[in-house]
Amino acid sequence: MKRVLDVLLTLVLLVVASPVFLLIALALMLESSGPLFYVPRVVGFGGKEFALYKFRSMLPGSDVEHRAMVEQNFREQTAAASDAAGRPVFKTALAEPGRITAVGRWLRKTSLDELPQLWNVLKGDMSLVGPRPALPYEAALYDDYQRLRFSVPPGVTGLYQVEARNRVSVQQMIEIDLDYVRRRSLGLDLWIMARTPLAMLRGL
Repeated sequence: MKRVLDVLLTLVLLVVASPVFLLIALALMLESSGPLFYVPRVVGFGGKEFALYKFRSMLPGSDVEHRAMVEQNFREQTAAASDAAGRPVFKTALAEPGRITAVGRWLRKTSLDELPQLWNVLKGDMSLVGPRPALPYEAALYDDYQRLRFSVPPGVTGLYQVEARNRVSVQQMIEIDLDYVRRRSLGLDLWIMARTPLAMLRGL
């Protein structure tokens, strides 16, 4: 039932969002040189790696220090930056805003950089709702309990995205995702999908 819902809703979203895809692609091409998509390898269901599709939001070659920042966030649970209101922000890329393009900053705030992951859903790599995919060097830090995140397919959106997003550490994010794994149901998925547009508009 979940897979059928994923495919049907994804096909509808791809049709509805096609003008948005074109506008984002045009904005990225006009702003800076480089590929339209950022395609990292991530860890998903069963610990299997796959290529994740995202719109590029950073300047080419600007993710060199990302691994060290992720490891610091994971081990020390320290914020990478603060927002204008002084609240902690744990999203590692936001610690150096100069690495993010102007269009990319807007894409990240609204989560529209995640739209190409609809292709991952059609391929079967992901579900519309599930835990956030993990980078291999992030997954390497997990203990056996935390690796239970990989017992379900990762999602384009999820409980973490609508409840916390970049406001909590990697460790806390894992706990939220594990809470989803324990309580997962079609009803919870529909509730998360219903909350996702508001979370995008709020730019949590």
